Amino acid sequence: MDRAALRQTLIELLESETGKRYDDLTDDTVLTDGLGMDSIDLVSLVVQVENRLHVKIGTEELKKIARVGELLDLLTAKVSSPSSAS
Repeated sequence: MDRAALRQTLIELLESETGKRYDDLTDDTVLTDGLGMDSIDLVSLVVQVENRLHVKIGTEELKKIARVGELLDLLTAKVSSPSSAS
């Protein structure tokens, strides 16, 4: 799955989670402030991402993620790694 497809998946999950539209989602968008999400919303989003993409995002990895681009970078690495589901 390429970055554009991952971005589209992320947008779909965000829209499902928040009920808002995200037509202008950029790599620089801050996940919490920029999207109006709190930490509980973010955890819920990560669980949905993990389930949809069959990857596991560790707590330490999540702590390093602040922007959409950083999440997409992590997801790109995870989905391209054969051991990402372990």
